[in-house]
Amino acid sequence: MNIPKILEALLLSSNEPLTLEKMQSVFNPIEQPDFEQLKDALNILAKNIKNSPNQLVEVATGWRLQVRQEYSPWVSRLFDERATKYSRATLETLALIAYKQPITRAEIEDIRGVTVSTQIMRNLIEREWVKSLGKRELPGRPTIYGTTKIFLNDLGLKSLSELPPLAELDSLDKIIIDL
Repeated sequence: MNIPKILEALLLSSNEPLTLEKMQSVFNPIEQPDFEQLKDALNILAKNIKNSPNQLVEVATGWRLQVRQEYSPWVSRLFDERATKYSRATLETLALIAYKQPITRAEIEDIRGVTVSTQIMRNLIEREWVKSLGKRELPGRPTIYGTTKIFLNDLGLKSLSELPPLAELDSLDKIIIDL
């Protein structure tokens, strides 16, 4: 049984990242690899495809195979979808939520110095990059916001700690390259 090849087939067939639990579940209970064996197989797979246009990436919700960045100009032409352009206000709001979460809308407005439109918040929530984390124990009980695992997946990150430090950012474009 070639576990790295089996995992490669699973990852190529899946339209979402796979957890170790999900990968493990496809094996017969008698020959089911443990998590260490799966991690070893994933390391072997990563080495096997080192010179491939694909790469193995661990994101917030599991593992996925994706096209390496240097091949994206050609792959993007395959799809008719046009990349969504986000306004500066949307990107600033998203960056503040990502770096300062949990944060209320009023706190975002205080930092930005302008009102955050309902449409911006609605778009970020509909895109599933932002969600309500509950209510702050203040008068009026304002909603507090944070980012989602989908946001991390779309940025190719495992956790928020992988975001570049704010001091290193020249512009918001470095945070959100190809969303």
